[in-house]
Amino acid sequence: MPAYQVKHETVTVGGALYLIRSLLDLRQYSDPLGEAARAGISTASWPLFGQLWPSARILAAAMQTFDLRGKRILEIGAGLALASLVIHSRAGDMVVSDYHPLSRVFLKENLLLNRLGPLEYQTGNWEGSNPGLGLFNLIIGSDVLYERQQASQLAGFIDRHAAPAAEVIIVDPDRGNRAGFCREMVSRGYRYSGRRAASFLENGDRFKGCFLTFTNAATLQCS
Repeated sequence: MPAYQVKHETVTVGGALYLIRSLLDLRQYSDPLGEAARAGISTASWPLFGQLWPSARILAAAMQTFDLRGKRILEIGAGLALASLVIHSRAGDMVVSDYHPLSRVFLKENLLLNRLGPLEYQTGNWEGSNPGLGLFNLIIGSDVLYERQQASQLAGFIDRHAAPAAEVIIVDPDRGNRAGFCREMVSRGYRYSGRRAASFLENGDRFKGCFLTFTNAATLQCS
C-alpha cells in the first residue's frame, strides 16, 4: 500500500463527468526510492502534482470545445492531466508530460476510472533535451509559472518542442512570473495574445486568471 492517502471526486467539464483520483490534501508525502529527491522535488512541492487546481479545470473546459483536427498535442506540467483526459475522450492525438515520478501512476488510474484507453506519457524535463518527445502543433499547460526560473526554462522547452506551425495555450492564475514568461516567448519569435478567463468554475467557485496564447509568428510585445 502507498504511504500517501488519496480521494476520489467527480468533476464536471462541459457537462461531461470525470472521476478523478487525487491526493487527499497538501500534507501527503512519500518518496521511498528517492526519485523525487533526485529530480529536485522538495517535500513542500511534492504533493502539488496531485491536486486538481482551478487553472486545470479552466484549461480542461477550454479543451472540451477546442478544434483538435490535425494537431499533435502536448500537455506540460500536467499533474493530474484533466485537460489531457478531456482531449483523449475526444480522440485527440495527445501526449502527457510531467516531471513528478507519480504523475504517470495517477494518470493510469484516472484513465481506468473513466474507462479510457492508454495514453502516451513522457517525463518532461524543462532543463533537458528530451530527444524522444518530438514536436507538437498544440502545447497546453495550467498554473506552470509558480517559480521565477521557470519562465526561461519553460520558454526554452516549449521552443524546442513546438512544430513550425504551433500554438501554445497557458492558463495562469495571475502569478507574478507571467510577464517574464511572455518576454521570454516573445524574444524567441512568438506572437502573444492574452485574455481573461471565466470568473467562475463549473462548480461555482470563483477564478481569477487569464489565457496566455502564443504562436510562432511575428514578434509582438507582451502587456
